[in-house]
Amino acid sequence: MSDQINYIAINKQSWNERVASHLSSEFYDVAGFLQGKTSLKEIELALLGDLKGKTVLHLQCHFGQDSISLARMGAKVTGVDLSDEAIERARELAAQTGEDATFVCCALYDLPQHLDTQFDIVFTSYGTIGWLPDLDRWANIVAQYLKPGGQFVFAEFHPVVWMFDDQFTKVGYDYFNSGPILETQEGTYADREADINLSYVNWNHGIAEVLTSLIGNKLSIDCFNEYDYAPYNCFFNTVEFEPGKFRIAHLEHKIPMVYALKATKPL
Repeated sequence: MSDQINYIAINKQSWNERVASHLSSEFYDVAGFLQGKTSLKEIELALLGDLKGKTVLHLQCHFGQDSISLARMGAKVTGVDLSDEAIERARELAAQTGEDATFVCCALYDLPQHLDTQFDIVFTSYGTIGWLPDLDRWANIVAQYLKPGGQFVFAEFHPVVWMFDDQFTKVGYDYFNSGPILETQEGTYADREADINLSYVNWNHGIAEVLTSLIGNKLSIDCFNEYDYAPYNCFFNTVEFEPGKFRIAHLEHKIPMVYALKATKPL
């Protein structure tokens, strides 16, 4: 079915339509960010380590907050995103902050047509791979852009989360990648009341699919962790049990909500 739908055009429009409401949302807190607040969370910070003098490729960067946060840590950052509206805002934010971050607008699989550089670190996080149909191609991009000895740092919502319906009352979706999922939505995770109607296409990817794609592209898995909370309040029926840590209230700590890993490209 993925060959019968132009998922790139659909999702580009969907993300373009989100940008304005995301920029003005409390969720993204752009005002606080411009005053120096980092957008990165402790899960990925623990894996990233010291970035001073490092080059970083940030895949699926949205409007650049994490990219600029990485630059504030001393990295030279290149961010990539499908949405031209998001990339335009990312460039404006980088100019406002004066940080060393540049941005490329293209579909992820098309990146080799736009960028010919290798990096010390490739980074991507939270709600990214679900927009991609083929994780082997994704992992190949990651490997291609890593220098020998370079590291891939990845944090993502756990595939168990995506099995549930929006209210987390029943299993509504396949854990495994059974093809494209076409959906519509009013509002957005960052602003439920936003006056936008979104259509989009995504895919579910199990843990084995993720790990197998990375290993198959010659990356060595250094560590893998699972977490019983999300660092973002982006789901329905949540409770904040510690500052900045959210769970589905009635499921408590019983399901994994996030996983994170670090992988290395051989020398």
